Amino acid sequence: MGLAGEASTVAWATVGRAAVALAVCAACSGGAVAQTRYVPPPEQVVLAPSSQALGAQAGPLREAERGWRRNPNDLAAAVRYARAAFVLGLNEGDLRWYGTAKAALLPLWTEPSLSAEGHFLRGLVKQGFHDFAGGLADFNASLALDADRAEVWSWRFALHLLQTDLAAARQDCASMAQRFGPDEGQACEATLMVRTGQAVQAVGVFERLVQLPGFQGDGAQRWLRFHQGQALWAAGQPARAQAVWTTHLQAQPRDHGARLALVELLNATGQPADARRWASVPNPTDALLVQQLLASQVLKDGTADRLTQAMVQRLAAREQRGEGLIERPDMVFFIRAAHDLPRGLKLAQDNWATQQEPVDGALLVEAALRLDQPEAARPVLDWVATTGYTDPVLQPLLAQVRQRLGGR
Repeated sequence: MGLAGEASTVAWATVGRAAVALAVCAACSGGAVAQTRYVPPPEQVVLAPSSQALGAQAGPLREAERGWRRNPNDLAAAVRYARAAFVLGLNEGDLRWYGTAKAALLPLWTEPSLSAEGHFLRGLVKQGFHDFAGGLADFNASLALDADRAEVWSWRFALHLLQTDLAAARQDCASMAQRFGPDEGQACEATLMVRTGQAVQAVGVFERLVQLPGFQGDGAQRWLRFHQGQALWAAGQPARAQAVWTTHLQAQPRDHGARLALVELLNATGQPADARRWASVPNPTDALLVQQLLASQVLKDGTADRLTQAMVQRLAAREQRGEGLIERPDMVFFIRAAHDLPRGLKLAQDNWATQQEPVDGALLVEAALRLDQPEAARPVLDWVATTGYTDPVLQPLLAQVRQRLGGR
């Protein structure tokens, strides 16, 4: 989530001149910081197999890598390669690329004074590892050097929203409207509307924005269609959200964010066969793998044991590498796939203490209800009271919590 300008150097989502980078989506695929994610030493950094790396991005990515390897201490080369790796991880939902990006920036990791681009990229990687305070500090430093970088405003907005600093998020929207035009400001404001219980109003804004001539680039459409679908779902119109994402994926089949959102919606609305079909891609991410598992459990198609074992193996591999971040697929696996409810609840509580995402709130509440610990869901109740947020998944869960708490 977030807003910033369409330029050839920005490989993620764009809206007009202000590219709306999916910062919240990137960050919310995980949760609170436990220990740092495994980062390979520079000499061991390799380009892992990737559909995008083997496609149109292969040339620029490998060129950036070669430039960095020639001189790992060169700021411009390191930042260029870090950007290429980070964007690939963001677009594909493959967080291993964040480790590659961090490895490129390690010589600059504690440098107090960088260029505006250097602070921005370091901030991106920090927030990718859920160091939100560090990411915000670098974004602020980048804007202090160059306040006309729309993508930085966009990611700063996303971090403010992630941590429920609504006043700061609104100010970011106002600043973007002033600097980059009213349409950019409205895209930002519509995202904020969804988060504050005004999804119905946001739907109309997104429907207008997706038709604007200046927003027809692939990146702009990627961002707008994702959030248009989210607004429709939150507004209680899942069939329309499904149609938006299905149509969009026909044009951009590699959009991992939209694919995952569609699969989650299909599972949530009782369409497991379609969920399994959309989630069945070569080398699925952890998130898609777990959604396949949820669908298989409903379908009783005989694949649940195999999918469960595959996820267990992935978790073990990450633990062996020393990764310690809380990832959303882990919470879904432990809670919704019922692999380990107590562990899932603990992860969800730790995650919620650091970042507040509606999907993560629903996971926390589900675990609390299934373990008959309704009091554990109170932080989500308080968050909803503060923000006004509502959606068809979270609302009935919270109604159960209130009932068990005796209306308290």
